[in-house]
Amino acid sequence: MYYKSLKKFPHDFLWGAASAAYQIEGAWNEDNKGPSIWDTFSKLPGKTFHGTNGDVAVDHYHRYKEDVRLMSEMGLKAYRFSIAWSRIIPDGDGEINPAGLKFYDDLINELLKYGIQPVVTLYHWDIPQALQDKYGGWESREVIGAFKKYCEAVFKQYGDRVNYWVTFNEQNVFTAMGYRWASHPPNVTDVKRMYAANHIINLANAEAINLFHQLVPKGKIGPSFGYGPTYPITANPDDILAADNADDFNNNWWLDVYCRGTYPALVMNHLKDLGIAPEVTAADAKLLKSAKPDFLGINYYHGGTFQQNKLEHPSKEDADAKDFSSTDPYLMQPKDSQAQEPETPMFNNVQNPYLTKTDWGWEIDPVGFRIALRRVYEKYQLPIFVTENGLGAQDQLTDGKVINDQYRIDYLQAHITEMQRAMTDGVDMIGYCAWSFTDLLSWLNGYKKRYGFVYIDRDDDSQRDLARIPKKSFYWYQDFIKRNS
Repeated sequence: MYYKSLKKFPHDFLWGAASAAYQIEGAWNEDNKGPSIWDTFSKLPGKTFHGTNGDVAVDHYHRYKEDVRLMSEMGLKAYRFSIAWSRIIPDGDGEINPAGLKFYDDLINELLKYGIQPVVTLYHWDIPQALQDKYGGWESREVIGAFKKYCEAVFKQYGDRVNYWVTFNEQNVFTAMGYRWASHPPNVTDVKRMYAANHIINLANAEAINLFHQLVPKGKIGPSFGYGPTYPITANPDDILAADNADDFNNNWWLDVYCRGTYPALVMNHLKDLGIAPEVTAADAKLLKSAKPDFLGINYYHGGTFQQNKLEHPSKEDADAKDFSSTDPYLMQPKDSQAQEPETPMFNNVQNPYLTKTDWGWEIDPVGFRIALRRVYEKYQLPIFVTENGLGAQDQLTDGKVINDQYRIDYLQAHITEMQRAMTDGVDMIGYCAWSFTDLLSWLNGYKKRYGFVYIDRDDDSQRDLARIPKKSFYWYQDFIKRNS
């Protein structure tokens, strides 16, 4: 669709940036905070790059006022951050920790002082270790009540000041990485257990949404999903069918539950045939149907390209680029023979010959962002809040403390332009939170993979002085927000 001019962003559009507690806070055991599964997992030998962890991270816990002042200088309208569950309730379901409540009280108040809207994520991958030990984490329905207790505490504490809440961040990613690849906690490789845990998380999500609507009736809540559009590699109807199968498997399996309260029939029937489908009781179905999100958070980095499955068309195994082992496990793309089991009869994931890649092998596809926003909005008719979008790169600090990250500016500009085109197409947009505000711990990739507008002077081997240094992209985004264009 070509337009002579694009629709202008509304004056109240929430230009923001995002982060997650474990990746920035540090202070992992201060002020009565309990350990999370990431505090434990990151210390297992060989699990993270150079053994990096979030014990100190970028020390946001002690430097939040400095960080918020920089946000104000940049002109942010919103800041998305997550609350560490084990900072609020150290053992997950016991006594509430006043010091934990106070930290986020202080952070929220500091943001509001500068006119920045806090956007709170309830769960960004860091369930308390005590619940993992006691119940097996998300594999037990007992955890639903514990999560609901935690949600009640923070809704009551902050609901008068926080308008936008995110329930779960990228459920599709943390369940796959944790229960399928064993590259995240809880370090499991069992597809059936993954689907069982995923269903329990869906129930917890529904409980949280319903509770929120009771306690914070004027607020807005929704999940944040790692979405990627699916493309057929050719116009062959078999490849188009494969891409549709992949869309059901990679996207609709979660989004249909969030927005409609039902699992897509194709995938559920397939998983039942394989004996790995989750058990859904009548009470579960009723609960899932009852929870209605107010918006959808979309995290966008890339999508995927697909061709007919290898069982029906084995001749398509003709290049390393089309080998399962060469693909990125992000967004549940296949990785090895064990992981392929559900996907093998449905589709074959291949490389897209029209796209370039980041240093970490993620495809760069700005037009896919527009496609993603349009598809999600047209299907579910919910306002969309872009809760993550950004570029990880190995930024270099040069003499004079300058970071020339023009490549990040180019990336963000291209994606924001496509977002504006999607808005012109008719998509109802709330805001855009780039990932991330400062550099942070990039989970498995340590501190060398940088996403931030603000450089943090540390590396994988040394904390250095943790100085905050705005990058070139900081000033670009500052000007962009000021002009709202």
